[in-house]
Parts: sequence; structure tokens; C-alpha cells
Amino acid sequence: MSVEIKVPAFPESISEGTLVKWHKAVGEAVSRDEIVADIETDKVVFEVPALDDGVVEELLESEGATVLSGQIIARIAPGKAASTGKAAKPLLTPVSANDAEVPAISPSAQKLMAEHGLSQKQVQGSGKDGRILKEDVQKAVENKSTTAKPAAAAAPVSLPAGERPRKRVPMSRLRARIAERLVEAQQTAAILTTFNEVNMQPLMELRKRYRDKFEKTHNVRLGYMSFFVKAAVEALKRFPEVNASIEGEDIVYHGFYDIGIAVGSPRGLVVPILRDVDQLGVAAIEGQIADFGNRAKNGSLTLEEITGGTFSITNGGVFGSLLSTPILNPPQSAILGMHKIQERPMVEEGQIVIRPMMYLALSYDHRIIDGREAVQFLVTIKELLEDPARILLEI
Repeated sequence: MSVEIKVPAFPESISEGTLVKWHKAVGEAVSRDEIVADIETDKVVFEVPALDDGVVEELLESEGATVLSGQIIARIAPGKAASTGKAAKPLLTPVSANDAEVPAISPSAQKLMAEHGLSQKQVQGSGKDGRILKEDVQKAVENKSTTAKPAAAAAPVSLPAGERPRKRVPMSRLRARIAERLVEAQQTAAILTTFNEVNMQPLMELRKRYRDKFEKTHNVRLGYMSFFVKAAVEALKRFPEVNASIEGEDIVYHGFYDIGIAVGSPRGLVVPILRDVDQLGVAAIEGQIADFGNRAKNGSLTLEEITGGTFSITNGGVFGSLLSTPILNPPQSAILGMHKIQERPMVEEGQIVIRPMMYLALSYDHRIIDGREAVQFLVTIKELLEDPARILLEI
């Protein structure tokens, strides 16, 4: 009896997902708990494991299909590949009827071959045992296009008047959700931004002095973000309305400090949450941030890790941004923007000196945070960073 592979149960906040990748093809052996498919939602990517050893018998949905919680997407014939006698039913009709004499084809490759009218003889497989992959089909399509239009390849600038290339691709669920939340923030909050600048020299000297010993002791790199996080927590303690949020007609003041750290990933921007940061040391903060960054790249952040938060920090400086106005992450009421460190001439005690300066930006919801509190909050962060000992002493 076949074993059904179903879409995982989504949380209440997620209604559907997109089947972004099959890791197994029809006829391939699969082990219990081995990942069969990836399903992307507007928040995280769910990995779908096999429930038993066996052979993939049938794939019921194509890559890119919309799937629902609990939906059956594949079937596995229990047992080993050598012992199963049931013929596998492919998701798409094979291009060639003689399956015994041709290599296996991935579902995404079959779909692409059908779209471009290619036969298996026209595609050179690069996978295991000559398996044809999606990349192989794309290469064949490019070669076919080049062969059919040698003149265009020789003179790419001689396009007919009025013809300009365009590419249309659907938004990923995460990108669509990001767009939705950004528009929501601008439409529902009274967003203002206040700016200041911080002299990074004291912090840079502190980091240079203790960096090697810190890394040797804690086995984690010492960056600047942990100091910004600690400074933000101290400022939030002094200005609790910045750590609050609006729910209906009420203001909710949070007695804890969960800081979201904006992280870039191949799927888009995600904001994993550092929980109870007031109880964490610098090493613990740096370790969690490094872990978030690594797992954001491979898509293994969990839903719980990117949900919630009372305040956020984003660092556009890593991309070279000198100044920006960050947008709130609802229902949070404020977000701190860090930027590029740049040497600039400054006046100190009547003398012009060169200092490594960073612009800071605080975007806030003016409905619950007044301009005075916003400015003083940012000044507090500036003062703490320019005298890091005050962070330790909480003064």
C-alpha cells in the first residue's frame, strides 16, 4: 500500500504555500525522514520528509503549484527500489515512450522540455546516471536559440526597432508578504524619522583592543551589532513607549525586550528575533546573530524565530548606504537604522579632526511616540555608543 506524502500542517496565520522544489523524482529511492520537497510560505520554507523507506511512485503537483495544509502531494511505494514491482507514474507525460533506454528526467526538466518542444535526444543530462536536470534543459534551449539565430549572436546590438527584452516572473510568497507589510505600515502608522550621528572611534578602538581575545574566549566574532543591541535595550528601558505597540484603541507596553535583526537572504529580507536581550551578554548576542545569518541563507529559520519582536534594527551600512529612512515592522512602533561608517571632518574643542562617523535613523509611529521622546531615545543610543562603558554600567 502506498504511503502518502502530505503538506505539513500550517500555523493559523498561513493559509497556503508554494511547492518550490522536488528533491526526488519518480522512480528514485527515498529513505525515511529524507527531505522530498520544499514548500515556501510567506514566512518560512517548510521541508517535507518521507514517512517511510521506499520508491517515489507518484508526484501529484508540479514545482510552482499552490498547495494547502494537509494536501497529498506525492506517494511512495514502501520497500527498496530493487524489490518494488509497481511501475512508477510520472507527474508529466514522458517525451519518449521507451523509458528503459533513456535516462531519468526531473519533473522541472520535463516541464521545461515540454514548453520548448525538446526531445530527450536534444538534451545532454549531467546528473547521476545521465539524469536530465532543469539546468541541462536551459542549456539546450540556449544552444537551440544560438543555432537558430547565428546572426543575432554575432551582432547583439542590431535588435529590430522597438524590441526590448523583458522578463516577467511571479513574486515569491516572501517578497509578496514583504510588499504587503510595507504598504500596511505606511498606510496605518504615522511614520516620522529623526536622525543623528555617532562617533564610532571609541567603539572601534574597544573592538580592536579586545577582538582577538574575545574570539578566542567565546569562539565567535566580535562585531558592532551587539553593542547597538545593548544600547537599544538600555534606551528602551528609559523610553518604554518606544518598546510599546498599538492594539485597537489600546497601547500595549511590553516588559520584555525582543529585538528583531534584519537579515538579507536569497529569498528576501527576514527579521529573526533575539528574545529577552536584556538577559544576554555580548557573546551570546553575537553568537545568535551569526547563527541567524547562516540559517537565513539556507532557509532554515523557523516560524517562531521570525515572529514577534518589540523593536527592530536594520543595517544598511553593510551594503554601502550612507543614510536612509527605515520602515516600521508592524505592530512594532519604532526601528533603528544603522549606516556606513565614513571618515568625516568634525569640530572638537575648536579643532577640525577626522572621525569615523555613522548616521543613525530612528523611524517611529508618531501616534504613540512624541518627537521629544524619539529624539531623546536616539541621543541616548548615541551617548552610550560613544562611551561604551556606560552600556556595562547602565548609566
